[in-house]
Amino acid sequence: MADKISLRDAISIGIGGMVGGGIFAVLGLAVSIAHGGTPIAFLFAGLLALITSYSYVKLSLKYPDRGGTVKFINQGFGVSIFSGAINNLLWVSYIIMLSLYASAFGSYAPNLLELTQNKTIEFHIYASAIIILATAINYYSITIVGKIESYAVIIKLIILIGFIGIGAYGLIGNPNMSQLAISNWETPVQLFAAGMVIFVAYEGFELIANAAPDIVNPKKNIPRAYYYSVIFVIILYIIIAIVTVGSLPFDKIAKAEDYVLAEAAKPMLGKIGFTIITIAALISTFSAINASLYGGSRVNFEIAEDDELPHHFTSRLWNQPIGLLITAIATLVLVNVLDLESISTAGSVGFILIFGIVNWVGFKTAKDTNSNKAIPLAGSLLCALALVILINQQYHSNLTGVIVSVVIISLCFIAEWIFKTYEKRRNN
Repeated sequence: MADKISLRDAISIGIGGMVGGGIFAVLGLAVSIAHGGTPIAFLFAGLLALITSYSYVKLSLKYPDRGGTVKFINQGFGVSIFSGAINNLLWVSYIIMLSLYASAFGSYAPNLLELTQNKTIEFHIYASAIIILATAINYYSITIVGKIESYAVIIKLIILIGFIGIGAYGLIGNPNMSQLAISNWETPVQLFAAGMVIFVAYEGFELIANAAPDIVNPKKNIPRAYYYSVIFVIILYIIIAIVTVGSLPFDKIAKAEDYVLAEAAKPMLGKIGFTIITIAALISTFSAINASLYGGSRVNFEIAEDDELPHHFTSRLWNQPIGLLITAIATLVLVNVLDLESISTAGSVGFILIFGIVNWVGFKTAKDTNSNKAIPLAGSLLCALALVILINQQYHSNLTGVIVSVVIISLCFIAEWIFKTYEKRRNN
């Protein structure tokens, strides 16, 4: 029982996976798209995550495996070109998330310590340095990675809840509260699109699936872990969005888009508040990079073990899967090439597609998992609708993000087809 995971620990995994660097990275982006309706955008994204968590609950109970999402997709489609491509997309989506976290770190860090007079150069220095540092820590000790994440979850939640408490008090009499009026909301479709662009802020609940085999009293605690963590984060994000939009005028939010949460602390606590939130952002993004590097390398290893990537990926370098180094290098390239919105779009497209497929697996296996077919079917259809709306919205405002998303998904399928064709010929 010493190695078992309690309900509290399982909830921490879910909350820690979601409240990583996502909220610090995408809050300003959400406001730029949804304006006064930003809390509604976070609600839309959260509801999609909550519906999807139903499929994860049922699949985790029936097929508990440390491979998590990878194993669910294989369960639904077998080991095939399709499942291999989608699992490869999951690995690439981890890389995109790492780029998002590193991007947030690179945006917040110069506010604490300026190295040059050029913000762009500083961004690239900090974003690259944190990836290199986290990679070194992962190679040095996985135990340290776990300890960093454990402490970081507590620190960032204390700071964010403190921000909410003080911020809510500061909203009394604040003229910017009028920005939350319905007259300042975008159209329902635009609000939904905004929610899908920042959907990456919710994707971390799926990490509970990897811990499912080790959760104490799984029949009772696995559903609680998923639902409690997702509902808690939905409420947390909505209140943070209300405090932010109600604290700062839209023009200031736009100016500080990449580090807006720190800027929103200024009206209540001045420079000290700005500094505290900046530190919280750095801790959160650093811990998220640490954990996601480990998670990404494990996903890569699992896919290779299931013969959906060359077995070379099961090799080890300095006692860690070779995928760790490949994941780190790919992240360095992405964060230094793409802008924040393109990274967020690509990440959201990847995870919405993956979650739509997991929901479909939940629908296909409903009899075996004792599920209500209507819920995973609704989740799958909603994910499909979300993809259409997201791609349409971003096509007009951020074509680069759409192109990157399409290219990544296409390459995942092409690479898997080439690999499977080569393996078939070699075995014959």
